[in-house]
Amino acid sequence: MLSKLHIQNYAIIDDLEVNFSSGLNIITGETGAGKSILMGALNLILGQRADSSVLHDTTKKCIIEGRFKLNNNDLVGDFFMQHELDLEPEIIIRREITSNGKSRSFINDTPVNLSQVKLLSIFLVDLHQQFDTLEISSENFQREVLDALAGNSLLLLSIKEKFDSYSSVKKELFQLRHQQDLANKELDYNKFIFEELEGLSLQENELEQLDAELQLLNNAENIKLQLGAIYSSLSENEQPLGHQLKSLSNKLKTLESFHLALEDLSKRLTSVSIEVQDISSELLQIDNGIKYDADRIALINDRISDGYKLLKKHGVHSTAELLQIKAGLQIKLDSYADAFTSIERLELAEKKILEDCFVIAKMISKNRVAQVDSFVEKVNQLLLKVGMPNAKLKVKINPVDITATGMDSIDFLFDANKSNKFEPLGKVASGGELSRLMLSIKSLVAQKLSLPTLIFDEIDTGISGEAAKQVGIIMKDLSAAHQLIAITHQPQIAARATNHYFVYKEADGDKIATRVSVLNQEQRIVAIAKMLGGEKPTAAALENAKEMIGN
Repeated sequence: MLSKLHIQNYAIIDDLEVNFSSGLNIITGETGAGKSILMGALNLILGQRADSSVLHDTTKKCIIEGRFKLNNNDLVGDFFMQHELDLEPEIIIRREITSNGKSRSFINDTPVNLSQVKLLSIFLVDLHQQFDTLEISSENFQREVLDALAGNSLLLLSIKEKFDSYSSVKKELFQLRHQQDLANKELDYNKFIFEELEGLSLQENELEQLDAELQLLNNAENIKLQLGAIYSSLSENEQPLGHQLKSLSNKLKTLESFHLALEDLSKRLTSVSIEVQDISSELLQIDNGIKYDADRIALINDRISDGYKLLKKHGVHSTAELLQIKAGLQIKLDSYADAFTSIERLELAEKKILEDCFVIAKMISKNRVAQVDSFVEKVNQLLLKVGMPNAKLKVKINPVDITATGMDSIDFLFDANKSNKFEPLGKVASGGELSRLMLSIKSLVAQKLSLPTLIFDEIDTGISGEAAKQVGIIMKDLSAAHQLIAITHQPQIAARATNHYFVYKEADGDKIATRVSVLNQEQRIVAIAKMLGGEKPTAAALENAKEMIGN
C-alpha cells in the first residue's frame, strides 16, 4: 500500500508530506485547493512525463517521493529480480525534475529509466481518474474482467506461451517457404548445370594434364627423333659419351696416389659417369613409351573440347575452378532437400502447437461463458444501488480467430433506459454512468484479484443522494481488503472514510501554498456538514453529518 507521499517544489506546493493508512482514505477540499495537484504529483512517480513548468521555485529541483509497504506480491518480486534491483519491505520511488526539464527516477535509491517506473507502478497502484472511464469501453479491459472472475490467469499464461511459439514457427515457415519459392526458380537451372559438370566427371587437374599429353602426342615423331639422337650420343656412337666418361674416370683413379686433390676429382668424375648412364637409360625408357596414337589424340581432343566449353561457359580458366563450381552447386541442391525437410517438420510442429492452443482456448472460453450470467446479475444489482435503476449490462461473446488471449470477442453492451436496445458502452453511456459502472465492476474484480492500491479521482462525478451513499458503501466494503484513496465531493462518501484528509490553501508570505491536514472526529463532522450545507453549516447540517459518520 502507499504509506507516504512527499512532495517538494511542485506546482503551488512548497513542501508537503501525506501519510496514508490502510482502508478507505478520503481526500476532500474546495475546488482549486490542490486535490488534483496531489494526483498530478502521484502520476509523476508512476511514470508520467514531466517538464520544468511543474516547478514551484525554478531555482530548485522538484522532488516527489512515494513509499509503498509491500505485502506478498510475486509480480513485484519478479520485477525486482528481472531488473536486478534490491527488494526491501518498503519500496521507495522518487522522481527529480530540474529547472531545465530533465528528469531522473529512482527505485530504492537505484537510478532507473521511466519505462521501469511505469512497469513497477502497474503492480503497486490502480489509478482511476475521471476520464479513465474510457478504458471500460475497450475490449482488452472487458476481456480482462471476465478472465479475472473466471480465474483464467494460468490458462492465459499457457496459451500465450503456446501462441508465441506458434507465431514464431509460423514466421519461420513463411521465411522458409519464401526462400523455397525463390530457390525453386533456380532449381532446374542449377540441377542442369550440376548434371552437366557431373556428366563430364572431371578429375583434379585433368584438363591441364590432358593438354600436356596432347602436346606430347602431337609432337611424338619429332620428340622420338631427338631423344634417339641424344641417346645415341650418350651410349651408341663409335665413341659414346658414356663410355668416354667411364674410361676417363678409370684413368684418373690410377693417378689418385700422386696428388691429394685427385681422389676427390676422381670420385666426382665417377659420379658424372654414373649419372650419364642413368640419364641414358631413362631417355631410352621414355623414348620407348612414346607412341603416336591417333585414336588417343582424337579422344583427348574431344575431352578437352568438352572441358573448354565449360570453362568458357562459366568464365573460368582451370579444372579446379570448375570442380569448385560443381561443389557449390552440390551444396545448393542439398540445401533444397534440407529446406523441404525443414518445412515438413515445421508444418507438423505448427499444426500440433495450434491444436494445443485450441484446446486451451476452449477451456478459457468455457470459463468465460460460465461467469457471464453471475457477473451481469451482480453488476446490475450494483447499478441499482448506485442510482441507475433503469440501467442494464449485457455481455456478448462471439467466436473469432484464435490469438494469444483465446478465441473470443467480448463486448459489454449497455441499456440505460429499459429500451431493450443494448449498444456498446462507449456509444450510449454518459461519463457519470461509466464511472459508476467502472466502480461496480472493479468492486467485483477486487474480490478475485490481489489488486494494488486503488485510487479514485472524483469517480463520483454526476451522482448524489442515495446513489452517492451506495457508492460510499461499495468503496467501504472494497477497502476492507484493499487500500483505497479517493478524492470526492460527496459527503455520503466522505462519511465512510477510515482517514479523512482535507486539502486547503494557505498564505505563506506573498505566496499561496497547498496544505493537507488529517481531520479528527470533530473536524470531520464540520467538513462533512460544509459539504452538505455550505461554508457556514447549520445545526441540522452538523447533526446530519454526525449521523452520517456514526452510521
